[in-house]
Amino acid sequence: MAFVKKKLGTEERFSLLLLDLEEFYFEQHSAYQVIKSDKRKISGSLKICSKSVIFDPESLTEAILKIPLRDCIRIEEKEHHSGLNPFEEDISDGFCILCNQVFFIKEHNIVAPFKIQRGKHELLFQLEASRKTEDVVQILLQLHRASCLEKLGDQTAMVTANLQSRLARTSFDKNSFKNISENPHMECEAEMVTPLVTNPGHVCITNRNLYFQPLNGYPEPVVQINLKNVMRIFKRRHGLKPLGIEIFCTQDDLCSDIYLKFYKAEDRDELYYYIASFLEDHMGDYTAENLMLQWQKGHITNYQYLLHLNNLADRSCNDLSQYPVFPWVIADYNSPKLDLMNPETFRDLSKPVGALSKERLERLLARYRDMPEPKFMYGSHYSSPGYVLFYLVRVAPEHMLCLQNGRYDHADRMFNSIAETWKNCLEGATDFKELIPEFYGTDFSFLMNNLKLDLGKRQGGKMVDDVLLPPWANDPKDFLCKNQEALESQFVSEHLHEWIDLIFGYKQRGSEAVSAHNVFHPLTYEGGMDCDSIEDTDQKIAMLTQILEFGQTPKQLFNTPHPQRITPKFQSFSSPPSRSASQYELSPVSTSEDSSFEDLTEESRKLAWNNISKLKRSSMHKIHKEAVTGIAVTRNAATVFTTSQDSALKMFSCESNTLQRSISFSNMPLSSCVVLPEDTTVVCSSWDNKIYFYSVAYGRRQNTLMGHDDAVSKICWRENQLFTASWDSTVKVWKCVPVDISSKRDQCELLAELEHDAGVNTISLNSAGTMLVSGTKEGTLSIWDITTFSLLRQILGHSGEVYDVAFSPDSRHVLSTGDDKFLKVVDVQSGMLISSVASEQVQRCFLWDGNTVLSGSQSGNLFVWDIISGKIINKIPGHSGAVTAMWMNEQCSSFITGGEDKQIIFWKVQY
Repeated sequence: MAFVKKKLGTEERFSLLLLDLEEFYFEQHSAYQVIKSDKRKISGSLKICSKSVIFDPESLTEAILKIPLRDCIRIEEKEHHSGLNPFEEDISDGFCILCNQVFFIKEHNIVAPFKIQRGKHELLFQLEASRKTEDVVQILLQLHRASCLEKLGDQTAMVTANLQSRLARTSFDKNSFKNISENPHMECEAEMVTPLVTNPGHVCITNRNLYFQPLNGYPEPVVQINLKNVMRIFKRRHGLKPLGIEIFCTQDDLCSDIYLKFYKAEDRDELYYYIASFLEDHMGDYTAENLMLQWQKGHITNYQYLLHLNNLADRSCNDLSQYPVFPWVIADYNSPKLDLMNPETFRDLSKPVGALSKERLERLLARYRDMPEPKFMYGSHYSSPGYVLFYLVRVAPEHMLCLQNGRYDHADRMFNSIAETWKNCLEGATDFKELIPEFYGTDFSFLMNNLKLDLGKRQGGKMVDDVLLPPWANDPKDFLCKNQEALESQFVSEHLHEWIDLIFGYKQRGSEAVSAHNVFHPLTYEGGMDCDSIEDTDQKIAMLTQILEFGQTPKQLFNTPHPQRITPKFQSFSSPPSRSASQYELSPVSTSEDSSFEDLTEESRKLAWNNISKLKRSSMHKIHKEAVTGIAVTRNAATVFTTSQDSALKMFSCESNTLQRSISFSNMPLSSCVVLPEDTTVVCSSWDNKIYFYSVAYGRRQNTLMGHDDAVSKICWRENQLFTASWDSTVKVWKCVPVDISSKRDQCELLAELEHDAGVNTISLNSAGTMLVSGTKEGTLSIWDITTFSLLRQILGHSGEVYDVAFSPDSRHVLSTGDDKFLKVVDVQSGMLISSVASEQVQRCFLWDGNTVLSGSQSGNLFVWDIISGKIINKIPGHSGAVTAMWMNEQCSSFITGGEDKQIIFWKVQY
């Protein structure tokens, strides 16, 4: 946690991590926020950034305000008041910002997810140096214009031009020299790199020191490195380009003293060779071959050798997209005692994580064989910024908030348990992550919630707190000690070279990688894409962002098999242990003596999906005159509501197997329905552009929402928010309180309107309610951040219209079906196509658990798919016409389908 330790030296609340990724902090001004309502002035610092304005109050109880420039409606200087009204405070020489939303950060100096206040806000500011007000307003207007440009490439170009102009107008202040006799060798522009942040400024190197002077003077006016103290210097790739330098002044291979990224490769190279001239044989003893010999002879430990290899392979703690990668070495996280003399205790180091489970590997290989070129086995990587911060969130919460737009991940997806994490790496369809060096270090704070962060509540009601350790670890310190022992053990020393072959060596690429089941997406490899050949700037930026977020394979260090460690103190086992799939099927991890209801529910879900091909029809009922379009069920599963193209809402009793009510709202078809919490209200969408609220208790329509300009195609509900999709090319988000709905009319407030390029056919929310995916008539999939109402990804999913979409339970992937007869899985974070499965007929709707899919086809049959291998597991006869709607209960054991044959069919899983 080297980068975390560096940051702890400052008590300043403001951090560059409050900025968006790829955002620059330009300048600051002493200022006041003027609160007119209570005639108060809050003193602080106003930060001008490339995408936002940040006000940092002096008082720690006040929240830091972040105002995204793209959300600003008006930025203007306040006119000078005549002073005739003695009751009106003069705020001349100030300016106001009118915006649609404001982020409130670190209130009472507590690190927590950002609070967002939406709606129009007018914020007034006064600068201490009032003469600068006009200049500041002009700068903000210029940056606001950049943020509002339609194309991302144009935005980036305009901000870059502003940055380069600032750098050109300034130069290194030579008054910062430590000694008046220093002779400057060169001066150039560069950026200092820290995790998730780059800070522009000026570099100057003399015959004694290297200096970096940030353009904004943050976090200190100048950073100085004495050349006499430099022990090693490395060239680095940054953003896939050879523009970086990292300098070490200590023997600590994990923590460098400065990482610089240059704008010109020639500047980087000149500075590198100048510093190298001060070092004696600075790389002679630091080649892969030399270090390999030292390791073989036992002069350096396994831990030290892995750190050296990571360094040589461009891995750096300052670059989370290329963070040092270490292996899982222990495979036993359930035994009360750890037996390091037993080979079965260890992970098979000759295989990548994705190949450790035989059953999962078979599914991946089946998909790989049917995949068009370029083929890859794994759709996610073993190291990425998200994975690094997954492990380090308890000590680097601000980094996680920066990476995830001001929020933590869902509590159940947090790093909660060592055993759970290992189990998911073995069994998860998309989880192939390795470890980070901290697991073999001495600082165990990353396993403990010492900062008392509110990381959310898991299913079952438990708060996320310290990481749950294996039974064989007495405490976090003991856990790390045993990990270190395992890493330096006889077995690992005998087999570590096999893992090195996979990560840094000859099995990293080509036919050897294929044979070793070690093939990742082409974009993760060095040289896998020529960014300079992409002419479209939007596409280039999107591709670079995708690569950096997705994870990068280390630079290849060895082209031949890595030799085994030969030190006499290590006695060789006769052969590596044989591994069976059953060895990796770990028992469920329990966090308490008594399993919670949620744990039992999760187990029942797994059992149901494992037996989904044994689905049996229990009853069928023809209750509509036209095709069924929507199914919703009360929480006690006693009542089923259905909508249809016959314009009727039907209420069916499961207890008596009889139709109880038939309600008609209009002469137009109804398209979907949801039952609100407490089972008192049913909401229906209609082709007449309206949304209807029906009171179950009163048996009548309570409210009508004039929602759209064309047919409403699908609705969803989550925590008093209604999401409505329409053929008018929008998805609208409404705040609706059920109590108000049943008592008053028109109590739905429009929160956001998500624009699309074509009519929207379908929408779906993720399990946490933080993201929404939409599918259009033209085949486009759009993934939206519901907390900010911003577009995260847009993907051309299908060549025809999209019929159905849904997130996987872990929210990492989206499955969609379309008119082109394909089932497609895309990665939410990167937008990459993970799987594309062709069907002989259109699949109109589906349900899935992230691996297995139950789909309803155009012919009326139900199909069970293994989405990884792309194979049909079972075909189940169903309706006599297309399946148009599906529902399942929380335990995934009961299903209801509706079809064009006007029927609903009840299904049960047979065990």
